Amino acid sequence: MNTAAPLVTILDDEPAIRSMLSDALEEAGFRTLSFGRATEFEAALQSATPDVCLVDLSLPDKDGLTLVHRLALEQGATVIIISGRAQVQDRVTGLELGADDYIIKPFDPAEVVARIRARLRRGQAQPQSGNTARFSGWVAHFDSYVLEDENGDKTPFSHAEGEVLRLFLERPKRLISRAVMQESLGGAAGESFDRAMDVRISRLRTKLREDPKNPHLIKTIYGAGYIFLGDVHWG
Repeated sequence: MNTAAPLVTILDDEPAIRSMLSDALEEAGFRTLSFGRATEFEAALQSATPDVCLVDLSLPDKDGLTLVHRLALEQGATVIIISGRAQVQDRVTGLELGADDYIIKPFDPAEVVARIRARLRRGQAQPQSGNTARFSGWVAHFDSYVLEDENGDKTPFSHAEGEVLRLFLERPKRLISRAVMQESLGGAAGESFDRAMDVRISRLRTKLREDPKNPHLIKTIYGAGYIFLGDVHWG
């Protein structure tokens, strides 16, 4: 097995789903670890650092959404939900809690492989500007997923929030439309994507201690998109 290959963890209580995904991913060149229970998965995280976590929401021993939120915020891994819950609100909630993507069952394993590759390509493309950005008294550490203020106090942000923050910091003082966000960050355009972006931006504003009624860094241009107004220095 190629130990340099990206590691994908699969958390699903259906053995057939785990087997199908493992076979498809390993054939595509990934390493995999599969789990049927959240407790087994969490124990494995003590010694394994996955590049991508596939997480089912209907688990026998723990709430999947709670686990997704913790993974996104604390682990910094790319999290993709695989679920039979097809309602728009379920997708919105999953994305709002930090998931990077949401795939509805039943699915073709080739689609899962393609989405994972797309996510990893975006992650590999990001470091061209560096992993540390300084702006308006803040330092964003994209290697450890934390914001650091002038006093050295640190606030964690999720992988999904980090994607949005990096998008702003790489394009300061330029209008970023919803279409650009969708193209850059991936995901299907529509209500669930728009609401997920609104929530991530709202959380970033809170972490940056912005006045929600008069934000001075991330400005909303109604009907057009957003502009990040700070001066940004990378490195």
